[in-house]
Amino acid sequence: MKTISSFTVDHNRLMRGVYVSRRDTMGAQHLTTFDIRMKLPNREPVLDVPALHTIEHLGATFLRNHDRWADETIYFGPMGCRTGCYAIFKGRLESSDIIGLLTELFEYIAAFEGEVPGATASGCGNWLSQDLPMARLESERFAREVLRSVTPENTHYPC
Repeated sequence: MKTISSFTVDHNRLMRGVYVSRRDTMGAQHLTTFDIRMKLPNREPVLDVPALHTIEHLGATFLRNHDRWADETIYFGPMGCRTGCYAIFKGRLESSDIIGLLTELFEYIAAFEGEVPGATASGCGNWLSQDLPMARLESERFAREVLRSVTPENTHYPC
């Protein structure tokens, strides 16, 4: 059975950051999957489900409506381990190409007020599982502590 490359990353050394998880080609189109790691794996509590669900709703809404990135966005959603999110964009990209976008995204979530888009019984399969205050807190912390001062250890997987 083929080994999944992301399972070979030493998560005990992985820092919070934005990493190129994989690159794929579909026909002539290049796709880049990013590992947006908001929590230190195995070293700090994971994101709670309602906050992560809210981050998913707000993040997907933001990206799919962004002036520059709407047509380049393929996917934005949570990691099963609840330490962050994945984003897939068209193009052969580097982490540095999207740091500004992700800073905008997480600042948007940190400042968001009002009804969470899609958080209705008809718009979501688990609409009551939302936590805007915690999503705002986690997003503000990630933007402040990681995205606004990115270093190579936040953008390159440990060897």
